[in-house]
Amino acid sequence: MHMTQEPLVSVVTPAYNAERFLRQCIESVLAQTYANWDYTIVNNRSTDRTLEIAREYAATDSRIRVVDNEHHVRVIENHNIAARQISRASKYCKFVAADDWLFPECLAEMVRLAEAHPSVAMVGAYGIFGSRVTYNGLPYPSTVMPGKELCRRYMLGEFDLVVFGVPTSLLYRSDIVRSRHAFYNEDNLHADSEACFEFLENRDFGFVHQVLVYHRERPGSLTAGSREMNTYLPGSLNELIRFGPVYLTEDELAALLRQKLDNYYWYLSKQVFESRGEEFWRYHRAKLAKLGHPLSKPRLVGQAILELGIDGSKKALSATAKGLRYVLSKLG
Repeated sequence: MHMTQEPLVSVVTPAYNAERFLRQCIESVLAQTYANWDYTIVNNRSTDRTLEIAREYAATDSRIRVVDNEHHVRVIENHNIAARQISRASKYCKFVAADDWLFPECLAEMVRLAEAHPSVAMVGAYGIFGSRVTYNGLPYPSTVMPGKELCRRYMLGEFDLVVFGVPTSLLYRSDIVRSRHAFYNEDNLHADSEACFEFLENRDFGFVHQVLVYHRERPGSLTAGSREMNTYLPGSLNELIRFGPVYLTEDELAALLRQKLDNYYWYLSKQVFESRGEEFWRYHRAKLAKLGHPLSKPRLVGQAILELGIDGSKKALSATAKGLRYVLSKLG
């Protein structure tokens, strides 16, 4: 496509204390083989040189602009601020995290697929996470799947890895991003996958069978924090409770709910003996309560007993009693 025929893509980067990697991120956008884009970097009151670096690039390329938040906000809220910066003329929206970068053909290949299939709400691709290729993608060589089928198969466990990826790995149609003031649910750390379940009910999902994005995990990042606290368990449970009735039968939903809760308590019972702090237990208590399944002390204690492997000996019983006191102290 010639530039005059290329639909406008609004690229956005929410950034906070990103000076170490921001140049590489910006340079990857500048290196795109696709030419018709604008780029907004939203600085979340960084205390390092993030704002200075962003303004340096904006001063040399009119397609780049910088928004400086009046005050620091949470990560998902900053993503929503970035989403609200996309051009009214844009047909597509591309997030790229300040720690990440795009391969040169990313925009061109994603837009090509979306233009060929107007029913597609979002387009994904393979990505490199550190040193490994991530995301299952669609079964090769298919490039488009009805969203309802994809979400159903994903919930039923037919895809072992993350299909949707993270915002950097997706190209959205701008109309869905503009459809509401807050594109992402700011109460959910996994709002990106939640948005996929929400917008794919009546649209299709596209996938480019190429590695087009690079993700970097670093200490203090949202991904690192999610792994430490295991926010994925309540996130997955939330998706099942909210969207299971849309994509699954009643029997499938009931069976999966039992399975996820069993897995949740199995995980928590193992954490009882891992010296987890109060913040960890407070987080999971609050999440389970909010999802309508308050943490059950008897269920957790019972699972913890199984984990201790009681054999009836005095030594084992003593260890069990000590372990259970620890459990109850954690639960308050």
